[in-house]
Amino acid sequence: MSPTAGKNVDIRPATGKLGILLPGMGAVATTFIAGVEAIRRGISKPIGSLTQKGTIRLGKRTDARTPLIKEFVPLARLEDIVFGGWDLFPDDAYEAAKEAGVLSKEHLDELKDFLSTIRPMTSVFDQGYVKKLTATHAKKGRSKRDLAEQVIDDIKAFKKEKGCDRLVMVWCGSTEVYRSPSAVHASLAAFERGLEESDAEIAPSQIYAYAALKCGIPYANGAPNLTLDTPALLELARKNGVPVTGKDFKTGQTLMKTILAPGFKARLLGVAGWYSTNILGNRDGEVLDDPESFKSKEVSKLGVLEHILQPHLYPELYGNMHHVVRINYYPPRGDNKEGWDNIDIFGWMGYPMQIKIDFLCRDSILAAPIVLDLALFMDLAQRCGMSGIQEWLSFYWKSPMTAEGLYPEHDLFIQLMKLKNTLRYLRGEDLITHLGAEYYD
Repeated sequence: MSPTAGKNVDIRPATGKLGILLPGMGAVATTFIAGVEAIRRGISKPIGSLTQKGTIRLGKRTDARTPLIKEFVPLARLEDIVFGGWDLFPDDAYEAAKEAGVLSKEHLDELKDFLSTIRPMTSVFDQGYVKKLTATHAKKGRSKRDLAEQVIDDIKAFKKEKGCDRLVMVWCGSTEVYRSPSAVHASLAAFERGLEESDAEIAPSQIYAYAALKCGIPYANGAPNLTLDTPALLELARKNGVPVTGKDFKTGQTLMKTILAPGFKARLLGVAGWYSTNILGNRDGEVLDDPESFKSKEVSKLGVLEHILQPHLYPELYGNMHHVVRINYYPPRGDNKEGWDNIDIFGWMGYPMQIKIDFLCRDSILAAPIVLDLALFMDLAQRCGMSGIQEWLSFYWKSPMTAEGLYPEHDLFIQLMKLKNTLRYLRGEDLITHLGAEYYD
């Protein structure tokens, strides 16, 4: 076996049903659910999903071993997935999808019989964390501990009713207002006291995460919320042996940055400035119209370029870069977000150049396959006995979580290599390095 060979890990089989629980059943969640059902019915293809369409090279390039990822590692089958979740509004998945305006009438009509059967459970809601929305379908409780116990009861009831063998939870809800960790987040004991006392610094997303981790359920954080980035919840994840990952789905404008910025750095082209603005009109845009919620998103978006370009190592190229991010709520655009980027670069002898990007993207169409991949990979991680932060899933995040003391990797291509090498490791295959496996034979 070569020096770069992985370890053949004992992976529990993906038998029975996998329940995917979704806090927030709006545009992203309903587009994801509808897409999976359309694929199962043979009326759509899993475009954009690494778990369904992606391949993985094994061994030498001359070996011609390139299986599909879903055939290489034992992932749950789409046929074995069932859906559940919570929302601020009582609409079933069909009505919510129709309101979101992402999918065509033709697709909604074809899938109405299925989507109409998926009704959200009552949500955990705190107006102070999402100021632009008002819940009509929310839990009441004596304390935040009581609300957490209600979510745990929901989880147990769903698992029993649907006959699930395993569960995962993926946050698809709105962006909460920006918060830094406080004393209540310093330890699990402090957090649980805070639940009893209904500490104002405990956000709804943290209540869902706590409930999931208490039940031994993997949790993925699809928004820039603080949620898992605290000693308290990471302690609980380690204690219960549960994988966690996050944060903030990498979809439109940030996806473009993690593709382009590595190219500028590879060619050692300077960047004087990168101005980014977005217009979107969905529920996420409405929420982000609040400055405190926008602050959470801004922090998530701004960190990408600094980590990729490493201005401390290349001060002449990136040390004086002006990076600006704006998001504007524009209702006529709906879910079809538009991201404008003006990039001022410079090259040989300091001569300036410009790049303009106008990305007319569909936010939920880009996010839906990410939800699928994360659910399936987190279930795999759980069956492999992997717990704590799953840094190998950084590929999917604007602001990847890392172990304490490590900087996050934002380069999309390095992220993909790390993901695939993790899969190779799990199956005892040679890891692919810059030297290539052929050098070790």
